[in-house]
Amino acid sequence: MTTLVQHLARLAATTRDEGLAPDLRDDVARRVLDVLGNSLAATAEPPAEAVGRLVREWGGEGRSTAIGAQAMPEPSAALLNGTLAHSLDFDDTHLPSVLHPSASVVPAAMAVAESREASGAQLLDAIGVGIEVAVRLGMAGYDSDLGNSVFFENGLHATAICGAVGGAVSAAMLSGVDTDGIADTVGIAASMGSGLLEANRTGGTVKRIHCGWAAHAAVTAAGLARTGITGPPTVLEGRFGMLQAFCGDRVDPAAITAGLGERWELPGIFFKPYPCNHFTHAGIDAALRLRARGIDPSAIESIELGAPTAVLRTIGQPPEEKAIPKSGYHAAFSGPYTVAAALLGGGGLGVFHEDFTDAAAADPDRLALAAKVTCVPDAECDRIFPHQFPAVLRVRLADGTAFTERVDANRGGHGNPLSAGELATKFRLNAARAVTAERAERITELTYDLAGLREVTTLTRELVGDA
Repeated sequence: MTTLVQHLARLAATTRDEGLAPDLRDDVARRVLDVLGNSLAATAEPPAEAVGRLVREWGGEGRSTAIGAQAMPEPSAALLNGTLAHSLDFDDTHLPSVLHPSASVVPAAMAVAESREASGAQLLDAIGVGIEVAVRLGMAGYDSDLGNSVFFENGLHATAICGAVGGAVSAAMLSGVDTDGIADTVGIAASMGSGLLEANRTGGTVKRIHCGWAAHAAVTAAGLARTGITGPPTVLEGRFGMLQAFCGDRVDPAAITAGLGERWELPGIFFKPYPCNHFTHAGIDAALRLRARGIDPSAIESIELGAPTAVLRTIGQPPEEKAIPKSGYHAAFSGPYTVAAALLGGGGLGVFHEDFTDAAAADPDRLALAAKVTCVPDAECDRIFPHQFPAVLRVRLADGTAFTERVDANRGGHGNPLSAGELATKFRLNAARAVTAERAERITELTYDLAGLREVTTLTRELVGDA
């Protein structure tokens, strides 16, 4: 019987030989640009600086570019770049797995592609398969009866767990190992993925390094397989395998292989227009609509934010923590704060980085408005989630006037996608925090032309800071 690992390894080997379809390569290029923009914007963030200090202490022969820094060994560059990619919570999201695949897979793949002198097309193909593997593993942990990810229900960060495996497949494809070697890489990486979600609720900066650690694990797993370490062939579906260990009996292994190689999840992954937890986005969309209708925030008496029951643990609980975020980063996981920010502030594509500084999170006007927000479960949102990120906002003014805005399909995904122009604006505004406008334009052109680049280094040499 063919195991799940063997199915995934065959997809990876076949794609490496035959290449992705042009439309899928184009989609991957957009995701690479998105990750690069998010990463450039995060280069001055404290977690990135902390990880940067650590990997410089480690030292080693530099063969892969760390964004905004210098060349480092593959695992170190992957750790730093993955940390950058996820630090601002601006990375893409897949449904119904509710994980962020690109922030782990792209850094792992780029680190190996550069050191192995791979072409742009090889990089795109490896990233495409890695992302597909990550989200399909996440889908296997989605319980339709529960209406949520079992990983998430258990407090586990599927992004870091599945991202380590997806990134490892990408790294293995670029390392040149055969089909069995790719299978072994998955078997090794499955022992390395980890991540807990408690930081979403009560604080700490550790979640920012989850994707970095996943990318580091991915590169390490591929290297170990290349040098002779092997993995169990039933590491996914086995009695003591990854799915059983993390999710118990509430798993759907068939989700991994259904239509594999024919029906790709890749193009349907949501891009984020706002640098905050994706569960807050529909509430922001609703608040921006109300703002466009001319509602005066000072006249608001109360606000009710209705959302799926499963997401309220992230954006609404504990209520006292969400009403008064400890920092700008914590504000990015607060339903009350993000609604207030959309009604009062807003930059970029509606709400942007300036709304998530520590100073903005402590602004008395925003906190006063956030204190008027009550987060409640909504039955219609429960019906829709997790195939969209829905929300409903009900606002009552002091004079008794009431307004309601329901968002069933938030910006950035199917049903309400970001345009090419909006994606370009997002990258430009992100990149402006680290590089000049001229360099940002070169990065954009080279990323969109990755399929034609003979060497990935043509792009990576542009990824050092100069602003």
